Amino acid sequence: MSWNSIWRSVLCGTAAALVLSPSPAFAGAKLEISDESFITLGAGLRINYTAAEDSAPSGSDYSKDIELESFRLYIGGQFLEYVSFEFNADYEGVESNDLQVLDGVIKFEFSDQLNIWAGRFLPPTDRSNFSGPYYLNSWDFPFVHQYDSLFAGRQEGVAYWGQTGGGMFKWQVGAFEGRDGRFNADDELLFTGRLTLNLLDPEPGYYNASTYYGDKDILAIGLVGYHQADVEDDFGDDPDAPEPTDRGNFTAWNVDFLFEKKLADTSVVSLEGAYYDYDRDNFGTPSNEGEGYFALASYLLPFEVGPGSWRGRFQPFVRYQEFDPDASGFDDHDRLDMGLTYVLRGHNARITLQYSLDDSGENSSEKSIFRLGLQFQI
Repeated sequence: MSWNSIWRSVLCGTAAALVLSPSPAFAGAKLEISDESFITLGAGLRINYTAAEDSAPSGSDYSKDIELESFRLYIGGQFLEYVSFEFNADYEGVESNDLQVLDGVIKFEFSDQLNIWAGRFLPPTDRSNFSGPYYLNSWDFPFVHQYDSLFAGRQEGVAYWGQTGGGMFKWQVGAFEGRDGRFNADDELLFTGRLTLNLLDPEPGYYNASTYYGDKDILAIGLVGYHQADVEDDFGDDPDAPEPTDRGNFTAWNVDFLFEKKLADTSVVSLEGAYYDYDRDNFGTPSNEGEGYFALASYLLPFEVGPGSWRGRFQPFVRYQEFDPDASGFDDHDRLDMGLTYVLRGHNARITLQYSLDDSGENSSEKSIFRLGLQFQI
């Protein structure tokens, strides 16, 4: 049975339970089954219009595309005390034009200091991966993030994590499949870990956001280490490609920070940045080995505009990214993003207009990219 069939069966069964329950004791999308168990439902949607210079099939005109970038269905819940689960699916038309399992996690959460997750989920990496794409402070995911993933940043494995001070200091370590199959002949595991120190308000829980729109004052510093031994050159999905012969270790690390402060007039200033270093022992795609960084600044205006339930606040932002490959013959890739977000309900409802000037180093030409994105969640 395909994952699509499994997901449809789970979704239909859960919907039927919500509808047919004789006296459901839930508010919104929460169904309480007993004192210890419940089920929650949710959904998320991202759609965009993009016009990219010199990207039409002719190669000399603007491409003009309307894309269902992501449609996510969320199911979560608790089996019994200390044991919960999360099962999410995502339709990513941009990548696969198919519905795929996003997360499938069982969570043993005994205390702030003792939590164990197992399944498919986000491994401990950078803040952007823990945030995006739905909880970023821009529309696009930073391309300088070059960690391997199974799908949408996810890996399959097990992680131990904990926190003190309600999230003032957090640690997350895990062992994951990483690159597998014929690219990992000795079946070595990927090991990764993250430390996060919050010096203002805490960020409780496993995940984080890249902006809280003034709900928190944040000064956070994160440090990540990442290693998988004896993995091999990646020939992609071509079954006729020769068997890989070169092996090397994939070792990477990054440091990231977020400063966000709500000012006296209720406006919010945010500064975010990250630095990455990737060492693939020259075995991987040459353009993915090297150093990269990004820096972002945003300002949430203090006043609301718009009618009725559509009242929101404007947030201009600017972000610069650069990746410098180690291999000779590959140019730096840099991009300047400038945008304006209309924030209606935080990350649950926002509209973003973004202009990007991208220079990949190819043919020494810069390309303009215009994007209008809509995001909604329940």
